[in-house]
Amino acid sequence: MIKLRLKRFGKKREASYRIVAINNLARRDGRPLEELGFYNPRTDEVRLDVPGIVKRLQQGAQPTDTVRRILVKANVFEQVSATTAAS
Repeated sequence: MIKLRLKRFGKKREASYRIVAINNLARRDGRPLEELGFYNPRTDEVRLDVPGIVKRLQQGAQPTDTVRRILVKANVFEQVSATTAAS
């Protein structure tokens, strides 16, 4: 199963995360299938590749709880439902 989850990078105590599509059996910092965004919890900076995320969600990718909260805040799920209704 494909998951949308956070991949940690950065220095100690200065972590940032990339939002990636990855196989659920792969390790946290393993090779992702696709990088779909960036999240910095210290500054609350979020950059998302919304079309890529929508495509992965339509293919059945499951976001983790933290990624789901980030996507809800950015109203990505509304775009997913709008594109499926238009199809």
